[in-house]
Amino acid sequence: MQYLHTMVRVHDLEKSLHFYCDLLGLKEVSRKDSEAGRFTLVFLAAPGDEVGVGESRAPMVELTYNWDTEEYTGGRNFGHLAYRVDDIYALCEHLQANGVTINRPPRDGHMAFVRSPDGISIELLQAGEALPPSEPWISMENTGTW
Repeated sequence: MQYLHTMVRVHDLEKSLHFYCDLLGLKEVSRKDSEAGRFTLVFLAAPGDEVGVGESRAPMVELTYNWDTEEYTGGRNFGHLAYRVDDIYALCEHLQANGVTINRPPRDGHMAFVRSPDGISIELLQAGEALPPSEPWISMENTGTW
């Protein structure tokens, strides 16, 4: 068995692509528009994971945008997406500077949680050893749920 991707339904494709690509740094790998099915699929990979094809490609995020308005209820209760990052403090600072709420700050230099524009919980984990605790993160309280 091989893990392939996580599918996330999104309400606003451009807003979601801005979050996942421009702010988090994922890369668009492929896109498929289905006129008959009235949806768009966009596959995203972490930098460096976008190379390869088929079985040699790393797991991805599939953004599913249904062209017709639809309210999603229980389908988002899968938990969260998790990404290992090179510098958790720098990424959280970048996200915060661009209006993203840091729901669970990286007080321990190891883990943080944010949410996408569609409310998907994203876990950020520091690669390697945790960074030394530092401000403003040490003093920052949790915001909302994560």
